[in-house]
Amino acid sequence: MYFGFRNLSVNYGKKEVLRALNVDIPRGKVVTVIGQNGCGKSTLLKTVSKAVMPKRGEVIFCDKKLGEYAPKRLAQQIAYLSQVHESPPDIDVRTLVSYGRYPYSKFGRGMTRPDAEIIDRALALTGLTDLQHRILSTLSGGERQRAWIAMTIAQEPEILILDEPTTYLDVSYQVEVLEIVKKLNRELGITIIMVLHDINLAARYSDVLMAVKGGRLYAAGAPSEIVNEKYLKEIFEIEASVYTDPVHECPYFIPLRTTIREK
Repeated sequence: MYFGFRNLSVNYGKKEVLRALNVDIPRGKVVTVIGQNGCGKSTLLKTVSKAVMPKRGEVIFCDKKLGEYAPKRLAQQIAYLSQVHESPPDIDVRTLVSYGRYPYSKFGRGMTRPDAEIIDRALALTGLTDLQHRILSTLSGGERQRAWIAMTIAQEPEILILDEPTTYLDVSYQVEVLEIVKKLNRELGITIIMVLHDINLAARYSDVLMAVKGGRLYAAGAPSEIVNEKYLKEIFEIEASVYTDPVHECPYFIPLRTTIREK
């Protein structure tokens, strides 16, 4: 297995959130986890950062358990960006992005020229070169999110994990962030795994959708295989009309009504 979750179960107290979940993530793709609130989407990703410890099962990378990797070595391979970020209020963008070089740092050695070049590249890829000396707190929400993504890119990871990267952003900034995500995948070949609530945006920017329901993987496949009337009703409890975007050749839907009261 390149990357994924094997027989993963997670409990919050007595509540079982994930149940014997098995997920195999394909290399080099944009994979988005979708599902209703409380289904375990973010919990699944948090097991990678060890913010949540599974009751049973393992997270696997290159056929090895994550616990078998040294922390710095793992940070050079997998970058994780949580939904909520905290940073000093007076930090500038370039300083934040430079934190992504920490997994490569050596005792007594400062930032090297190659480090600076990697930081420059991360800033350029996320469109932040002209903003690199701005204080983070003075930026818009979309610009701040791009700065955090640039920090993860400075880690030079094989895998980038994004937990709800568009939360709290206006729709224009949501599209801006997801365009960058797709660009990073296309130009750097990074495997990207993220959680999104907007199914139409997930279908537009993902190669694979993985739907979680009841703590298990309910369905997985290309957006055209997942965004249909059947799964929208079974997973999200809505009736909808589904269409195909002729420009991007991806499905999108217009909700008609909820089916929650039919239970």
